[in-house]
Amino acid sequence: MKIGAFIVPTGIGASIGGFAGDASIWARKFSKISKLIVNPNVVNAACFSGITNNMLYVEGYSSDEFFRKRITLLPVDFESNKIGIVFDKAISKRVLNVHINTINAVKTVYGIDIIGYEITEEDAGVSFYVDKSGISTGNVNNLSTIKNAAEKLINKGADAIAIVCKFPEDESNDYANGIGVDPVGGVEAIISHYISKELQVPCAHAPAFENLEISTEVVDPRASAEYITPTFLPCILLGLSSAPKISTKNDGISVNDIDFLIVPYTAAGSIPVLEAAKLGKKIYAIKENHTEINVTPEKIKQKCVIIDTYRELWELIKNEKV
Repeated sequence: MKIGAFIVPTGIGASIGGFAGDASIWARKFSKISKLIVNPNVVNAACFSGITNNMLYVEGYSSDEFFRKRITLLPVDFESNKIGIVFDKAISKRVLNVHINTINAVKTVYGIDIIGYEITEEDAGVSFYVDKSGISTGNVNNLSTIKNAAEKLINKGADAIAIVCKFPEDESNDYANGIGVDPVGGVEAIISHYISKELQVPCAHAPAFENLEISTEVVDPRASAEYITPTFLPCILLGLSSAPKISTKNDGISVNDIDFLIVPYTAAGSIPVLEAAKLGKKIYAIKENHTEINVTPEKIKQKCVIIDTYRELWELIKNEKV
């Protein structure tokens, strides 16, 4: 079977994959004909997940390292990882209780092995904003306290780390209306990139908000998964339960094994694209998926196969015409 990668970078305002699991429909199709590396942004959808047992759930920093030939991926049995959860000390007791109920629900329904949780010794201190270029970003005042809690969980036997930090409330309605970028995505990537780099384990982040009320307003369908639940934790637990282990021993799936990479047309300057191009890998840039960064293959003289829509590429790969 082929091995592909389907990547939509986080926090760049992708029209497909920039919301809540809205790229899942296409990732799930491609995973039927190829083992498929996906970044969490592609399949995470709050209380839902687009993950399948033919996908490799790989956080963004680890994905970059994979394409740089610095790590390999060791697939695990479906839903076999032991997961530890880090909670930000700043999360109130009432919000923490909702997340504990969520953990128990996921364990009960899916049988996922969650070994427990650790609360950070200090507040993580998360803030987020959208910069002048339209990209989502932010700050974390105390990354080390997250790392320390994660290390405790790894020492207790955790194979993967879920992280939940307190986030300030988002006052903008743009995202709910399908406009612009996911405002929290950029700083979430900062958190998960740091833990991936420092500890080399599968990890993902879900934000916690103090307001637990569920919106009764109708929002953009692409964002709707995040407006019917007070917790975004289930999707990352489902993804991490089968996430491949990270190896530096060249003993798993390597970038040399990749047959193709699928990216948004205006996000052609990412590390996976640049590194895959050096290796002569087939790169598909999808024109219908536009982003705020507007880095096209033509602008950087990058060799890509430009395809109008995901559906068109799906038909071509399915019928082996590309």
